[in-house]
Amino acid sequence: MSEIRIFGIRHHGPGSARSLVRALDAFAPDCLLVEGPPDAEALLALAADPEMRPPVALLVYRADRPRDCAFFPFAAFSPEWVALRHAQEREVPARFIDLPHAIQLADGFGELATEGPAAIDDEAEKDPERGPATAAMRRDPLGELARAAGYDDGERWWDAFVESRSEAGEDVFSAIAEAMAALREAEDAMSENAMSENASPDAERFREEAREAHMRTGLRRAAKDGFSRIAVVCGAWHAPALARHDATGQPVRDAAILKGLPKTKVAAAWAPWSYERLATASGYRAGVLSPEWYDAVWHHGDRVAARWLSRAAALLRGEDLDASSATVIEAVRLAGMLAGLRGRSRPSLDDLDEAAASTLCFADPAPMRLIRAKLVIGERLGATPAGSARTPVELDFAAQCKRLRLSPEGGSREIVLDLRKEGDLARSHFLNRLALVGIPWGTRRQAGGRGTFREAWVLAWQPEWAVDLVAASADGGTVADAAASRIRTLAHATTRVSDLSDLIGTLLDADLAQASADVVQALDDRAAVSSDVFDLMQALPALAELARYGSVRSSDTEPVRRIVRGIVPRIAAGLVVACQSLDDDAAALAKGHVEGVHRAVSLLEESDLGEVWRDALLSLAGQDHVHGRVVGRAVRLLFDARAISAEDAGTRLRPALSRASGAAPAAAWIAGFLEGGGTALIHGDGLLGILDDWLVGLDADHFTDLLPLVRRSFATIPRPERRAIGEALRRPGGTTPDATGHGHGFDAARAARVLPVLRLLLGPEPAPGGDAR
Repeated sequence: MSEIRIFGIRHHGPGSARSLVRALDAFAPDCLLVEGPPDAEALLALAADPEMRPPVALLVYRADRPRDCAFFPFAAFSPEWVALRHAQEREVPARFIDLPHAIQLADGFGELATEGPAAIDDEAEKDPERGPATAAMRRDPLGELARAAGYDDGERWWDAFVESRSEAGEDVFSAIAEAMAALREAEDAMSENAMSENASPDAERFREEAREAHMRTGLRRAAKDGFSRIAVVCGAWHAPALARHDATGQPVRDAAILKGLPKTKVAAAWAPWSYERLATASGYRAGVLSPEWYDAVWHHGDRVAARWLSRAAALLRGEDLDASSATVIEAVRLAGMLAGLRGRSRPSLDDLDEAAASTLCFADPAPMRLIRAKLVIGERLGATPAGSARTPVELDFAAQCKRLRLSPEGGSREIVLDLRKEGDLARSHFLNRLALVGIPWGTRRQAGGRGTFREAWVLAWQPEWAVDLVAASADGGTVADAAASRIRTLAHATTRVSDLSDLIGTLLDADLAQASADVVQALDDRAAVSSDVFDLMQALPALAELARYGSVRSSDTEPVRRIVRGIVPRIAAGLVVACQSLDDDAAALAKGHVEGVHRAVSLLEESDLGEVWRDALLSLAGQDHVHGRVVGRAVRLLFDARAISAEDAGTRLRPALSRASGAAPAAAWIAGFLEGGGTALIHGDGLLGILDDWLVGLDADHFTDLLPLVRRSFATIPRPERRAIGEALRRPGGTTPDATGHGHGFDAARAARVLPVLRLLLGPEPAPGGDAR
């Protein structure tokens, strides 16, 4: 009869790994079963390849939908990795026994929860206390034990009682299995209560039962195959369930659970991974808080404190911070004393953290942030053998680089792309798509506006982006698919119309037509119901630029134009109301939005939209209860566009400067009117005189108060225009142009001097009656 030993481990725990090595050496199994995807079993031999350097991950994905996938990371200190290497070194057969992902990724698998044998609480919908308790117990059993022991989280408890214990043998697995059994009994009791209250089935619970049924089946199969000493390495939570593999009736129940489960075709590949993605902060459910620290614990054992603090000192010295050898010695002693006071055989990470903060960093949080980033989480990057299978996005990336003649290499270089050339346009699309999946290989430098055919890029490849390529496989099978998927997710979470307009520009740059259509539809839907006029105004300039210049990239911009044609009337209808009751800061923002819409409408060159916007500006320019800066700007935009005459502008300026309006509102009106240039005062019929009369008519107190505001307005006018205004004011009665429209003082002799140059530029004058073309 086969002897079976089950070792429940903490994923990515070096203490578990060290104890597991001792236990496996003592047991000497002739078969090793590991909680892992059987779909990737054919790739296990590559773990022994000299080029395989953890951290690495197994990726299992649907062949037809690579976005449906699962990652299984391994570090050098992961117990599963240690077990696999142990088996390979001793030429012991190793098998993965978890539920195949050909089943877990199949369509309809999650829906079987309503038909499966497990029926428990519905995640707190019926009982807000019981739901989170049972879910937390299954997802983080160590956290439950930690809370019972008075610790904040499971990792710190495990670190203190397992990782930091220098002598932990096979007895630790018995203790953990006993604790897990007690937790599972409590969880089962809660589940039975839920069933008695007719709670709905839980998909996660059904999935766990199916997984454990398959692992028990794999265990029995190994025994049937004739192995006499079988070692099973699994997550601690599953250990009590696998111990029931030979219970009466268990094989029948397991067969019933696994019967009729759907399947799909999957593929698998090894991929490089990083400690940053192994960390809990990355969102990885089985992650650890301190992968780099665990690496040090695994490789340096009892010398880890001195080693870790020496590395911290070297790191600080690399940043030109003081960290002497004497300080390191003091820190090591302090960490040892803290560990002794807390009843530990050697310092834990908490002890080292406090010792480093006190001695090396002098309680300065900035150096400690550096230490935690480099020596607690870490930046280690793994590698896989060159000939190993790669993930779909990696394969697509390599193919695209070859097709486009782009080589990932160290250093930086600049390239200039001509978007009229098919190859350069494709390179631009590719670099923009990579940026959307979090790989900014190329940084664009301004080589003109959106209407130009040239783009300048600086390329600088970073090795750690290999991990981002692998992670992108969770979003699609190609770089384009992954980029489109991420932008759709972002668009779904975006509520502001202006943010969606920015996304459309990004998508056009990346040539993601289908995703662009989805985002355009989302923008159209939200713009149609948006009551935030300023949000619509902020969105319009980017959309107008896309509508006008999108053709540079051979993109279809007609959907964008349709949105613009719908947004402009909505802005016009709500403009006056939106500009009511604004303070000075809000008025400055509103003025900027008005200018942006004006430029956008002018850029589009559509007469219908121009008329709608002109009417909106005319309505705004006639308001008495809108901030003067906004009204003044509206009048100036109308004047520059020749929608109103100089006389009309003067008619609007006079009441704005009247005593009844007040000095401060008058100054605001002038600021809005004059910002950006003084040509209106130079060429406007009588406008300078009206302004001059207003300033001269101010009493001393008002003049003193308003002088800074008026000077600030005139400071925005270019120096030559200010000089021309001054010269006009010095002329006798010199603020009124003559009847010809030219200002007094026109010098015909000076004008004649430029005529020869103009003839050279424009050609000779045509003969009388000749063709002037």
